[in-house]
Amino acid sequence: MIWVFASPLMSVPDEPAHTIKAAAVARGELTGSSTGKQGEQTIVIVPRYIAMISAQGCFAFKIAATPACAPPIDATARDLVQAQTSAGNYNPMYYAMVGLPSRFMAGEPAIYLMRLISALICSVFLAATIGAAASLRRRFWPMASCLVSITPMVLFLNGSINPNALEIVTTSALFLNLCVVLQYHRRLETVRTSIVIVGISGAVLANTRALSLLWLALAVVSAVLIFGIKPIVAVVKNRLGLAMTALIGLGCAASLAWLVAANSLSSLTGTPSDVTPDQAFVTMLDRSFDYASGYIGIMGWLDTGAPAAVYAFWHFAFAAIIIGGLTARPLRARPAVWILLVAVLILPPILQAQVIQQIGYIWQGRYLLALFVLLLLACGVAMRMRPTPRGPWARSLSPWLFAGAVGVHVYLFVFVLRRYTVGLQTHTNWTEMFDPLWQPPLSWQGLTIAYLLVLIVGAVIAHRILFPRTRRLPRNVERPEAELIVS
Repeated sequence: MIWVFASPLMSVPDEPAHTIKAAAVARGELTGSSTGKQGEQTIVIVPRYIAMISAQGCFAFKIAATPACAPPIDATARDLVQAQTSAGNYNPMYYAMVGLPSRFMAGEPAIYLMRLISALICSVFLAATIGAAASLRRRFWPMASCLVSITPMVLFLNGSINPNALEIVTTSALFLNLCVVLQYHRRLETVRTSIVIVGISGAVLANTRALSLLWLALAVVSAVLIFGIKPIVAVVKNRLGLAMTALIGLGCAASLAWLVAANSLSSLTGTPSDVTPDQAFVTMLDRSFDYASGYIGIMGWLDTGAPAAVYAFWHFAFAAIIIGGLTARPLRARPAVWILLVAVLILPPILQAQVIQQIGYIWQGRYLLALFVLLLLACGVAMRMRPTPRGPWARSLSPWLFAGAVGVHVYLFVFVLRRYTVGLQTHTNWTEMFDPLWQPPLSWQGLTIAYLLVLIVGAVIAHRILFPRTRRLPRNVERPEAELIVS
């Protein structure tokens, strides 16, 4: 939520296009007009202050520039004019919710409220994901993988006007809540909330982006591979389970109908290339690990990479979770991990090769972030039968790991604020932040303190979930025989 205010307006990739699309959909214009030619932008009708919103991104791709270059947003410019957007024929569901403030507000307040609505919706699904991880019987490893999957990039996108964020959190909410339902398939009356979340998150996910149907299918298949066919049959036989299955089916049908009718994939923009599909496939395969940085944090318009310490921390965490999933027992859980890992590696080359000659290389790590998060969560669920580290060494190490996670989150947050308040110069200019060229709402100091406090509270709660306190018996009380045998 704090990223809503920390990121300058239009500082997230494609945010102007999504903002214009949201304002158009809020006024009933679902598609706009275009010839349907690959890469051609769609023309829609929006308020003038929305149509001119791209000017707010004057600092994009210029790491030494600050948002101080952006002109004021004229809140009185509410007359309707034409505007172009590359998201014109995207599914309108997300935009219908986010665009509402533009109907009764104008200027910066309207844009920030649009961001807030997006962040609130995403936060609900993110909370449902964490709650599901904590609800599993053996929750340590699923919960640990869930925490690792909440990278700075996930939080950064959640604070923007971009359906990429909703795609990520609905994928994770669908998968983990489905795992809860399948695990408790003999007592479905105890997991009714999770059943409803599965239905809602699945229907919403299906209508976020063009590739979301694929993520939905992989999430469901992965959960079934881990828990088996019998639990899913029991869910479908349940009245509420059947209703939520029907809801997901309707969501998928609506998504497919929109994809066909609106030809959403033709919105992709870029520069034509003479690279052959085969060459593009091999090149993308060779760059597989280069895009991993996009799962962690490449902020702004891909112009602000994270400090090396941030990448190091998360790369180590990713490796630990994925290796744990690949070596998980029982063995029946491993196929799901392998399928998702292969998909993470092979899908970018396949998808990029299809459009290389029409729009060139356009791939970004965030495009696959929903699938990568799904891979991490599947690894955690696959590892759930592993022994839970409860010894003195684990308890002494865990606070340092949580402190490290909080530290790198805050480090990147302040680093990004430095980039926007004073720009990234050839010299080290941390102290110049106290005389900023640009300030976010509530000041960068206030936002940093708030971010730190939220992270600390979250870390304390997560630590107590992973390492619950056990009551110690008085010294004069004899321990049960079973406990003596275990010890």
